Amino acid sequence: MASSIVAPSSTSFFNTKKDLALSAFSSSSSSSSSQRCQKPAPRRISCSVAAPQQLQRQPSTTGSVKTAMTMTEKILARASEKAHLTPGDNVWVNVDILMTHDVCGPGSIGIFKREFGQDAKVWDREKVVIIPDHYIFTSDERANRNVDILRDFCHEQNIKYFYDIKDLSNFKVNPDYKGVCHIALAQEGHCRPGEVLLGTDSHTCTAGAFGQFATGIGNTDAGFVLGAGKLLLKVPPTLRFVMDGEMPNYLLAKDLILQIIGEISVAGATYKSMEFVGTTVESLTMEERMTLCNMVVEAGGKNGVVPADSTTYKYLEGKTSVAYEPVYSDQQARFLSEYRFDVSKLEPLVAKPHSPDNRALARECKDVKIDRVYIGSCTGGKTEDFMAAAKIFLASGKTVKVPTFLVPATQKVWMDVYSLPVPGSGGKTCSQIFEEAGCDTPASPSCGACLGGPKDTYARMNEPKVCVSTTNRNFPGRMGHKEGEIYLASPYTAAASALTGYVTDPREFLQ
Repeated sequence: MASSIVAPSSTSFFNTKKDLALSAFSSSSSSSSSQRCQKPAPRRISCSVAAPQQLQRQPSTTGSVKTAMTMTEKILARASEKAHLTPGDNVWVNVDILMTHDVCGPGSIGIFKREFGQDAKVWDREKVVIIPDHYIFTSDERANRNVDILRDFCHEQNIKYFYDIKDLSNFKVNPDYKGVCHIALAQEGHCRPGEVLLGTDSHTCTAGAFGQFATGIGNTDAGFVLGAGKLLLKVPPTLRFVMDGEMPNYLLAKDLILQIIGEISVAGATYKSMEFVGTTVESLTMEERMTLCNMVVEAGGKNGVVPADSTTYKYLEGKTSVAYEPVYSDQQARFLSEYRFDVSKLEPLVAKPHSPDNRALARECKDVKIDRVYIGSCTGGKTEDFMAAAKIFLASGKTVKVPTFLVPATQKVWMDVYSLPVPGSGGKTCSQIFEEAGCDTPASPSCGACLGGPKDTYARMNEPKVCVSTTNRNFPGRMGHKEGEIYLASPYTAAASALTGYVTDPREFLQ
């Protein structure tokens, strides 16, 4: 892969343009599949960029000032009431939405009360969104207590958007309960172009799919935002990912983001914005764009962002009455690096244990025997993810060879699984196709076993199993047992693997 690094004379940032296709990554040796599936040796590229020459100019001769900005810079400039921002600036940013959940909410609330007072009120009860979703369907008393703390606080503060659950025996009798926070935020109209959304969860970056600045923050920061409605943020530089070409019918957005993370590593975007553009990105649905932005944090990214367009606006119809104003990167905006992909040349991928950047072609891991498949989470538990899995099962006409767990992200997704017909199925729903394929019955919507949780969590890996999963992280212990092995994959690849009992390229069933 050819690459060039150019140090512009006007700034300390550098531009990198790379043309990337997976064919350059694929092994061509005659070694065994297991050998091909080994992680390639990392490439180290050292770059030294000279500091720009500082020119002293008198105000009277300065002339026009360059104000070209990226999307992220524009959003933060508007939120901080500044005319212009550059990477590295530290600014107080007004927050449009603060989200928290049952894991981090109690800690954030405790800090808020300690610092602002036991009787203090939140800065805006309509801008705080509280969503129980992580450790819900469990008998663990401490997990249940966390939800009680959220409920007490929301009643005390009269929080408008609290998606409560009281009856754990049947989620359907809890009309306010939604499920996974990042999907619920979108479905309930809390994601809007041009806004700032902060959440006490690293995958809050999912909302960047709507053309907004969305990032995860810690409990201390969230406690401050609850009282002040603003936060001091450093403006990140932006990496630009240009994805062009027709998307093959065997690829999903999960493959695209695994390709990117494999290319730049889990530290390649540390405290950087990742902007996704190109004809391929424009062709993606909102749910697929959410998948793309969801995993930028697995590359170390501060936020991910996709320019809003007609797809965005159509999705938002009927979901929000709040006026919003999208922003777009200026043509002359400066990007730290630019990566280009010809998506038509990419192949289905997995991320092998134990890191999201441990990239491999699915077909090169065909000898990896698996024990189970998990389809769910904020990354891979959306309606279209289950539709994709159902498409594989339908095309095969076979039954699964390993236990296959299905965890819809939200109540709406669960309803879609049971009600929406799968194209080409003669009217069958996902649930009917899953039943015929021998999958487990779709579970109650929640984060489920994505991050392990209490030992009675549905589908938790309580033994050292090998799992193909549509989730986002495969670190040791992530889904439970510290000796478990997790292969991250798209819903296509996960479903194909369930049918064979081995890591499987979905093209075996789609072509």
